[in-house]
Amino acid sequence: MNLIIRLLITAVVAFLLTKILPGVEFAGFGTAIIFAVVLGLLNLFVKPILSLFGLPLTIITLGLFALVINAAIILIADYFIDGMAVDGFWWAFVFSILLTLVTSLANSMFADKD
Repeated sequence: MNLIIRLLITAVVAFLLTKILPGVEFAGFGTAIIFAVVLGLLNLFVKPILSLFGLPLTIITLGLFALVINAAIILIADYFIDGMAVDGFWWAFVFSILLTLVTSLANSMFADKD
């Protein structure tokens, strides 16, 4: 149940962020739900590989390269989802930072503490 709540929180936050950020668009809320699922799968399978290869840069930049990896994950999700459009790397970068911050805040308020 906790996974479903987290996916819904991610979908709602992502959908609301597209209303604020002009460089990121969803075709509808259904696309945001698909985005949340795809993002979860990419974070599960692709992000550890990118983080491993980017570890030297992450160490050199004191962890800031992890933000670039997050933006790359957003761009990969954009590639796989037809109803999503990201206008470039910088929009993906800003979107990933805001998505991480707002989703973390919302998860701490609404998700169960199991």
